[in-house]
Amino acid sequence: MSLGSAVRRLAWPDERLIRECCKGNQDAWFALIEKYKNLIFSIPIKFGLTRDEAADIFQAVCVELLAGLPKLREPKALPKWLMQTSYHQCLRWKKDRLDLLGDAQDMEERLEGSPEELPEKVFYQIQREQGVREAISALPPRCNQMVTMLFFEDPPRPYEEVAKELQLATGSVGFIRGRCLKKLRQLLEEKGFK
Repeated sequence: MSLGSAVRRLAWPDERLIRECCKGNQDAWFALIEKYKNLIFSIPIKFGLTRDEAADIFQAVCVELLAGLPKLREPKALPKWLMQTSYHQCLRWKKDRLDLLGDAQDMEERLEGSPEELPEKVFYQIQREQGVREAISALPPRCNQMVTMLFFEDPPRPYEEVAKELQLATGSVGFIRGRCLKKLRQLLEEKGFK
């Protein structure tokens, strides 16, 4: 699958992605995972798990997603379902770990929430982060790439590197960055960000 094809599929609404996944469309499955991988991965990280542990939880959530996707009644519920499923996987992992270590401390207290529901504060934060990721993915490809290079890489890339990678004059990076951020602000405002 080409990058352009993947970007177009990422722009599909969840309803279409889910329908195509249920038909066995591998490109749609790739796009769905690509769209939500950071959402899924962020939850174990927020609960203090290592990147390796988060990767294990990510895989478990993807297995549950594959099995549960045909049963999902409301496509708009997918992000919340993924958050809850990731949270439950974290709880299972923590419980198994505590059982293994023989630690009798109250797991609910350690995880700052009940085992049934993702804590409201965490849910709200993760939901906003996902909104930002979706807005960035909705940017034109060059803006998406520029915003990612300048703001989501550690360390951020210098303008010279960004210009070289995007085949731009170094002096135009600041101007184009400003236009990209303006477009991103518009997309975020459409999503209810203020």
